[in-house]
Amino acid sequence: MGKSKTTKFRRPQFNDVGLPVNAVKEVDAEEDDGDDGCPAAELLEKLQSPSADMREFACASISRVVQQSQTIPGFLQRDAVRRLGPMLLDSSLAVRETATGALRNLSACGGQEVCEDMVKHDVMTPLTALLRECCAGFESGVMPMKDQKNVVEDVANEAVNLLWNLCESSSQALSVFNKSGLLDVVVQCLERHPHNVELAISAAHCLHTVTEDNPELLCSMNTAVLGALENVLLSSQPDMSYILLRTLAAGTLWNTKASLPAARQAQTLNAVLATLSQCLDLDAGTLIPELKQAEEARHRNAPAVTDTEDQAAGEFAVEEMDEEAPNQKRNGKSVKADYDFSDLVPRGKEELREAMALLTAQQTSLEIIVNMCCSDDPSDDEWEEESSSDESDMGPDSLCDGVSNLMSPLCLSAEVHGALINYSIPAKRVQSRALTCLHSILSSMDAESLGGPAALQDAAQHLSTLVFGAAEIPKDEEFLEAVISAMRSLLQMIASKNIPQCMTPQQLMSLSEAATRCDVVSVRVNAVAILGITGSTLAKEKGTAETLQMIGNALLAVATRDADLVVNGEALDALFDVFADGDEAETAAKNIQLLPALKALQPVFKAKIRKEGRGKYSPQQLCVLDNVKVNLRRFIGYLEKMVKK
Repeated sequence: MGKSKTTKFRRPQFNDVGLPVNAVKEVDAEEDDGDDGCPAAELLEKLQSPSADMREFACASISRVVQQSQTIPGFLQRDAVRRLGPMLLDSSLAVRETATGALRNLSACGGQEVCEDMVKHDVMTPLTALLRECCAGFESGVMPMKDQKNVVEDVANEAVNLLWNLCESSSQALSVFNKSGLLDVVVQCLERHPHNVELAISAAHCLHTVTEDNPELLCSMNTAVLGALENVLLSSQPDMSYILLRTLAAGTLWNTKASLPAARQAQTLNAVLATLSQCLDLDAGTLIPELKQAEEARHRNAPAVTDTEDQAAGEFAVEEMDEEAPNQKRNGKSVKADYDFSDLVPRGKEELREAMALLTAQQTSLEIIVNMCCSDDPSDDEWEEESSSDESDMGPDSLCDGVSNLMSPLCLSAEVHGALINYSIPAKRVQSRALTCLHSILSSMDAESLGGPAALQDAAQHLSTLVFGAAEIPKDEEFLEAVISAMRSLLQMIASKNIPQCMTPQQLMSLSEAATRCDVVSVRVNAVAILGITGSTLAKEKGTAETLQMIGNALLAVATRDADLVVNGEALDALFDVFADGDEAETAAKNIQLLPALKALQPVFKAKIRKEGRGKYSPQQLCVLDNVKVNLRRFIGYLEKMVKK
């Protein structure tokens, strides 16, 4: 926590006019035409107005403007955080909400540096006080009538979202969270789910974030907190918003598993896995079109809106930045501007909200399962560093010596292993996120636990369909990286069990060609490894010399021409595996002139390591490359002996 990293979710931004963010930007662009001056100074000055309406207007305008990231430096240079901070405790609830929304957008659009700057300017002090006041007002306030908003809960929702942003981006904010007793406050927001599920989801997102890799917070976990999370898991509402809420609660319980009483661990674990399984059981491909149809039907059945009403509904609340702005004149009468603070999705978009909740829940479920299966989350660099290790001795429980350190099945407890199987988690896949999840599961479980040879072949066939089902191999790099990584793990497990491979030679060559054109090094590394895995399996069969020649030529081309030494090394390793033994391999090696090709490559490879190695590659990568260099010399000696026979 608090480290520089990619956030799991793109933060939904506070929207003071009820428009989608892109629509807000279009409105702003139109309004800003011909205005070269920065609006920051004027808006910040209006925060000091004695009029609550004017302060609300200024905060709402700041909230809009900072959604254009190029305006943020102008606000920061004018001490916007320090000037907005007191607005969180303004006497007007409307000002509190818009001020918190402005800071929320500033944190969401400004990124980690802005969040750290906000914490440095002590935004956590008024934010903590605001959250405590909101929670105190939950029970004391009069409950709104149906379809009416609870303003205190709306303020709390903005505050929790701001807290979530800050804690994910700033270790100092997380430290304040741990020491200020904010855990209980956020849990109170979570417990509002029967009355305000949107607030509860924001609280659940925040809890899921702050409990990740935060041992200091585990000391604050008590039966009340755990009970609140478990109560959410036991909720039965079928709405997609509740699916998301239960998923986030499950993730939080997994993060805090070390604090669970021993007697309840197995039961809680099963509840967590059941929740994730139920989420992944939902077919987004069916449900989202149904939601779209429901939206269209609702619009058809809605009463017609006259042009005058439509204009009034879409009228922008503030047209000029002057003292009269908060009180617009309509039909000659002064009326208060009617702001809509439905920040996540515009009004009338309930189905869109449900679809977003479903997709976020399934993405989160898969990420949680990956965390269950991995003791660590290796970066691309770590994969590349370890990718050239010898794969000839791989077994079902270890992909390779290097990878086994990163993806050890020992990190998967018997309870987790059993629960994953009981809820058929390995069979539930959802595109890129699921492919990453599948890769982790394959690395952590044995073949029988995954369903045996038939299930592995079905999975391999499914992956082949994803890659080769269209006229061209997908060009999307994120998808290609995920599917090739999963395919490598699966094919290695299949090879270790002597299960027949399902990829045709033509598919192998297509995959190789697509990978060589990809800019992502890990894609090229994994594609080369797949050629090696498949080739070493085919070398044991009769009548495969022609296919081995195709694979050998492809690997030689990569070893010779790829600009990255790590990929060169992986290609050479794959060649060693494919042509290490067998009559078919010996025939193919002679036909492609493998020995003279490697002899010609050897000095070039050594010179490339010497010239580029130290400045471009890590010590671990250089160690792997040195091993490849030694193995290349030995393999050339082996081929020379074969020729002399």
